[in-house]
Amino acid sequence: MAHPRRRNPDTGTDAGPPLRAGKVLLTLWPYLTEFPLRVAAAMSLLIAAKLAGVWMPQLLKHLVNALTPRNGAILTVPLGLLLAYGALRFANVLLGELRDVAFGRVAERAQRRSALRVFQHLHRLDLDFHLTRRTGGLARDIERGVDGISFLLRFTLFNILPTLLEIALVAGILWKQYDIRFAAIALVSVVFYIGFSVWVTEWRTEYVRAANNMDSKANTRAIDSLLNYETVKYFGNERWEAQRYDESLAAWERAAGQNRLSLSALNSGQSLIVAASITAMMWLAALDVSQGRMNVGDFVAVNAYMVQLFVPLNFLGFVYREIRRALTDMQKMFGLLDQRSRVQDAPAAQPITAQRARVSFERVSFGYTAARRILDHVSFDIPEGRKLAVVGASGAGKSTLARLLFRFYDPDSGHIRINGRDLRELTQDSVRALIGVVPQDTVLFNDTIEYNIAYGRPAASRAEVERAARMAHLDGFIAQLPEGYATLVGERGLKVSGGEKQRIAIARALLKDPPILILDEATSSLDSAAEQAILGALREAAERRTTLVIAHRLSTITDADEIVVLDRGRVVERGGHAELLAAGGHYARLWAHQREQARGGSAGASASVEQALS
Repeated sequence: MAHPRRRNPDTGTDAGPPLRAGKVLLTLWPYLTEFPLRVAAAMSLLIAAKLAGVWMPQLLKHLVNALTPRNGAILTVPLGLLLAYGALRFANVLLGELRDVAFGRVAERAQRRSALRVFQHLHRLDLDFHLTRRTGGLARDIERGVDGISFLLRFTLFNILPTLLEIALVAGILWKQYDIRFAAIALVSVVFYIGFSVWVTEWRTEYVRAANNMDSKANTRAIDSLLNYETVKYFGNERWEAQRYDESLAAWERAAGQNRLSLSALNSGQSLIVAASITAMMWLAALDVSQGRMNVGDFVAVNAYMVQLFVPLNFLGFVYREIRRALTDMQKMFGLLDQRSRVQDAPAAQPITAQRARVSFERVSFGYTAARRILDHVSFDIPEGRKLAVVGASGAGKSTLARLLFRFYDPDSGHIRINGRDLRELTQDSVRALIGVVPQDTVLFNDTIEYNIAYGRPAASRAEVERAARMAHLDGFIAQLPEGYATLVGERGLKVSGGEKQRIAIARALLKDPPILILDEATSSLDSAAEQAILGALREAAERRTTLVIAHRLSTITDADEIVVLDRGRVVERGGHAELLAAGGHYARLWAHQREQARGGSAGASASVEQALS
């Protein structure tokens, strides 16, 4: 088997090259075309707001000239100009608010679509990805990436483009009304400002990325520790966990400090350019006023234009920094979208539907890595409606058989067939729809008991949920609860016992009502009395289903139609319970060992498997 690509242990994503703006814009384009009228309306309002803003210094110039004393007195108050100035200022704000209202739906839909796209993609990735990723860092990367998409949509359209438009309008007005020198100063200062901002922002992007990485690592450690709260308590490692978390926070603090210092250098340089440009423009305007080429109103207008020019330009510097930061934030999220599952549907894959199913393993070999062979030419058949049990030492490959049948992985060689059709020729969704699983380690959603049972078939009625609970012998336990089916099971089901969790998993699988049933040590967390009660339900459920049972306790599989004994990934024995006992091999030794343990009152059946078969 080919070696897998190296994945980032923090999130399970591949480390990729820096994200390019062109790729982002191509990704964002569909979000803009989904609401073309809203985008057009927002752009129209934006242009109208900028025109109103650019015209305000002209009214201010006329106001100043009208209020300048003539012969020692002001003749009249320019009421019309005052009202027009106030109306323009209000229109500038109002048009901006209307623009945000028109475009808000576009940005919100973009966030929704992108978040859903990542969520769906994560569920399409293979099991190996989810076994290596860390939830805390992954969640933070997705959150920042989705926010970055909204930021880019809003500020690329509503800050960068309008600022460039405003620069062109102001330069044109300064050139036409006054002198090319004023336009030249404005344009040169803008070029210097943008060039400096881009250069310094590129330099400090490394610090932004480092701060984000440290933030994700700290969040990952916190989530991992809290998810394993009981384990931390068992070993009294609260102080050690706090120390590890503080080490991550200290690394983030150092990176954030470098980020802050570089930001201060950027702000200081930008302020110097702004101050020098305005000073040069004011000196030139003051000289023209003193020589009679300009009046006081023109002086005020030039000053207003420069201030008006650098306010959005200063914000443009912030926006560029944030765009670079957004691209950094989005890099890992786009890395997730670029991740490809190792288990793919073939181009010509067909769906499969069946009321009854026959399962065949034909010389199946598999290893999680090239150096770790788990299964070696394993072959067996499970006829329709029959039960086959697999036993063996820990690490013999029993659970791997279930993962291959569910197509979490593809075998390195050999074939797995359902009704004679190779799984690789079928769609994954249709194969998994045929299979119900009761896993050894049951994980429940932090929701109600009813929700967790109904997860087997979300469209099921309450009566069907209750019937599945009765079949799993769960109804008596639920009847004792004050909130009944509405009882919350807690994070990962920690508010219910191991046996109750497993019965919920059994009820969930029975509700799905699949033709193929996988019982991966389905009674391992139950006491003897509960086990015997549930075994009856499991036998009843398996009567009309093709069933693969993975077991440690041999007492639970004596009724299996065939028992396969695995040892180091190979089939070493197979046959019925009585036949294998009579053969006096691996299975007979294991049976005798477990009977001896049972007579001695020990519950160490799981450990005895490994001892007996080693």
